[in-house]
Amino acid sequence: MSSLSTLCLHCGLCCDGTLFTHVPLRATEAGPLKALGLPVKAREDGTLLLPQRCAALDGKRCTAYAERPEGCRRYHCHLFSALSEGEVSLEEALAVVDGAHALLASASGEKTPEVEDYLDRHFRGRRRRYTAQ
Repeated sequence: MSSLSTLCLHCGLCCDGTLFTHVPLRATEAGPLKALGLPVKAREDGTLLLPQRCAALDGKRCTAYAERPEGCRRYHCHLFSALSEGEVSLEEALAVVDGAHALLASASGEKTPEVEDYLDRHFRGRRRRYTAQ
């Protein structure tokens, strides 16, 4: 198994609802996903989406991997990119994932500012701007 696969199977944050609330779908993707029993939703404007936590996620493994939508196929988190470019080792990347899971557990799954900042920096690849309240 490649180090990238190892990372993804250790993480699952892009599919479990932690990083995103939904995956946008093309109209042609809805039928096959529905056939697999996955809930496809539509916004008021008709845009189709796959809600997250993904119903195809079993532990940290995608049970619809071969049929996953383009949005899932295209997505690589910041940590995945850093590992693929050799900027971090697999051990370092796994430690970051473990840190995210520990933060989420300590916050009882709540998306506190500390959790969001960690997710933004390591997974979403963006820096948050904080303003004085």
